Amino acid sequence: MRRIPFVSSLLMATVSLLTISGCQNDTTPDNPGTGGLTSTPEARAFAQKTNDFSFDFLKRVNEDQKKDENIFVSPLSLHMALGLLLNGAAGQTADEMKKAMHLEGVSLADANQTYEFLLKGLPTADPKVTTKLANSIWYRNGFSVEPSYLDATKKTFNARISGEDFSNPTPVINKINQWASDNTNAKITKVIQEVKDEQVLFLLNALYFKGDWKYQFETKNTFDSPFTLISGSQKQVKMMNMTTSLRHAFRPTYGAFELPYGDGTYSMTVLVPTESSSADAIINTLSATEWADLQQTMRESKVAVGLPKFTMEYEATLNDALSKMGMPSAFSNAANFSGISTGQGLQVSYVKQNTYVAVDEKGTEAAAVTSIGVEVTSAGPSLICDRPFVFLITEKGTGSVLFMGKIVNPETTLP
Repeated sequence: MRRIPFVSSLLMATVSLLTISGCQNDTTPDNPGTGGLTSTPEARAFAQKTNDFSFDFLKRVNEDQKKDENIFVSPLSLHMALGLLLNGAAGQTADEMKKAMHLEGVSLADANQTYEFLLKGLPTADPKVTTKLANSIWYRNGFSVEPSYLDATKKTFNARISGEDFSNPTPVINKINQWASDNTNAKITKVIQEVKDEQVLFLLNALYFKGDWKYQFETKNTFDSPFTLISGSQKQVKMMNMTTSLRHAFRPTYGAFELPYGDGTYSMTVLVPTESSSADAIINTLSATEWADLQQTMRESKVAVGLPKFTMEYEATLNDALSKMGMPSAFSNAANFSGISTGQGLQVSYVKQNTYVAVDEKGTEAAAVTSIGVEVTSAGPSLICDRPFVFLITEKGTGSVLFMGKIVNPETTLP
């Protein structure tokens, strides 16, 4: 059977692009908000499963990453991109994808219902925070895409669907990259650089986040401070400092504090390892259960916190990580994406995520692009981030993890 590549990406902004081809990313305030998106039992159960996916995903990426490099990924963006793909998967491929996505026992209809809920609910969860989600499908004119697949992705993901002349690639590349830029506030402007002869389909999911801290750091309290690198050497970083009332907790191997955005619906949780632990050790022990326990043990009181300013771009190819998570068939001749097209065999050639994040005294801006390619076979306590740390950006109502990362070397300028 003739098999065809496709690619999917995400932006964080996050953009997921999937391409299919044919072949021969001292104040004491009022109590922080504890609200969030008004959720459903199904959405909360889905979030629990996707949080399992999030921590599994971060572990796999960290395994493949050089230990002295920063990490920033979007589990939500990747999961939604895979959701686009799952709607076209069948047989063993679909079963493996559900395993990797931690959706075993969840029907596709229920998963789609929750995706639809998140797409509509997350952007309106906090009027003081900007959250955007968008999806699009671009296919080669003449490539037969199952109408039922287009209908499902249009209904569930509100996807923009467009047939294009891939034989004249420059206009297509410009359109897709412009779509990515438009949906990530121009933080990710290049999702694809070429359209190969065998590529017949691009699926994209974009996620963009921008939030101001509910309790902002004062610039007068930002100082040059030493940050200890993994090598043991130190570098000077711009350390933002604040003493205020925040939710925080101390666990056996790390301390944690929560920095809310806007009305408190979204927050960044920062995990600082103890002297005898490390950021990698935190990642290795994080799970949905540990995360839930942490939320239960966090209490609000005055605490001194220090967080470096940082800006970074990140890129990772995720084929190996997703294969290890349980979906190897999608990347092989055995792939079954007959829900997308019955005329030709398809397989994933690559999954890639590109991300962007900037953290300063005012707040956070984040963007990411994940791409999946399918191809034809062939004053009290203190918590100071003066050493590598882990952080997560989450939404309280559903518990969804939008972004997560590890900072081992804070930088404030991009290369």
